[in-house]
Amino acid sequence: MWVGLAFLSAFLLGCYDVNKKVSLNGNAVIPVLFFNTLISSLIFVLFIYLSFFTNVLDDTMFYVPKVSFGEHIRVFIKAVIVLASWLFGYFAVKHLPLTITGPIKATQPVMTLIGALLIFGERLNLYQWIGVLFSIASFYLLSTSGKKEGINFKSNKWILFMILSVITGAASGLYDKHLMKSLDVMTVQVWFNVYQCFIMTFILLLLWYPRRHNSTPFQWHWNIIFISVFLVMADWIYFYALSFLDSMISVVSMIRRSNVLVTFVAGAIFFHEKNLKSKALDLLLVLIGMIFLYIGTR
Repeated sequence: MWVGLAFLSAFLLGCYDVNKKVSLNGNAVIPVLFFNTLISSLIFVLFIYLSFFTNVLDDTMFYVPKVSFGEHIRVFIKAVIVLASWLFGYFAVKHLPLTITGPIKATQPVMTLIGALLIFGERLNLYQWIGVLFSIASFYLLSTSGKKEGINFKSNKWILFMILSVITGAASGLYDKHLMKSLDVMTVQVWFNVYQCFIMTFILLLLWYPRRHNSTPFQWHWNIIFISVFLVMADWIYFYALSFLDSMISVVSMIRRSNVLVTFVAGAIFFHEKNLKSKALDLLLVLIGMIFLYIGTR
């Protein structure tokens, strides 16, 4: 069941990425990210209230239990890691084509895999290893596709930002598996969103607002709301998948990156991005990798 949940989370994550790209086009990054965390937090405030002051959510999967200060600190660390990944990723998505950022992000599970092997002792079978190797090959081919658009993977700072987003995202995935061993889904998702909102408030007021006239102006887009909605749904399903005892973070992370299907199609249809034929080969390798991973979990 956790495999099917991972694929559903991937589709929703793709919808999130598309709305993120629309919202960031010609827009200020930090305010967009702030409103994303704010809207997500407002969604979960309702669950906190209903859990703490009423009996409506008792004995349901949406109940938010009270946890210790130490457990709040652990979730706060999760919020810092995710926010670092988002900041790097948002700036990269703003300045790079979706058909470039999507496949790069799709290689994140390779780093997660290495961590899972070293930290959690996970072991992959032959089919799963084949899937990983296809994903690694896709990253190499993607770098050649990027050169056709004047994007040098070695010197372009937005490529570096995307890679840093992938590294911190992989760290977040490994930390998720650790957290889900002792905390429930709602505790992690609700509080890490709330803490991100607090952190982004300080970043917005102290770093962006005083210098707002010297940077890209902020414009409100209704897609910003959809960023939060799709992300909340994708993350809740993702955490729920990890709560299964037999779930493997290396496989779940890899499947989640099949969201590149959605971003690739959107990049072609809505953003009219270039060199689609060569990038389609990169995408094909990612998809083959997903198929082998799925076979390996059956």
